[in-house]
Amino acid sequence: MLSSLKNLPYKESLIAYNMSMLHHRHIHGDMIETYEIVTGKYDANVSPVLIRSHLQVTRGNNLRLHKDRFKYDLRKFCFSNRIINIWNSLPDFVVSANTTNIFKDRLDKFWINQDILYDFKAQLHGTGSRSQQVY
Repeated sequence: MLSSLKNLPYKESLIAYNMSMLHHRHIHGDMIETYEIVTGKYDANVSPVLIRSHLQVTRGNNLRLHKDRFKYDLRKFCFSNRIINIWNSLPDFVVSANTTNIFKDRLDKFWINQDILYDFKAQLHGTGSRSQQVY
């Protein structure tokens, strides 16, 4: 740690070090894994089953995933269910990347102005139910 930055608040020190919050890095990694599963870069025998949605909607992307409803929390918060709202909210130009590195670059550019980068209380904007969003 640099001694000149030790008295800064946590959010400002993250900005000074050009680091993002752990929660953002976790979601970012989940999106990379989802991209690799959906595009078939993983072996289908060992990757989780992600069911493509066949609904024709005007929002989201062409690789939309189907989200099931679950009664118990055990299944609600597993990988294959928690990533779906975020994945479906990504635009088509992000998910239609040819390689993983292009996907990462486009995702970073799309999320550049998100509050979740440096604020642990923030949530990603543009995900989840349209009726619950705050603009």
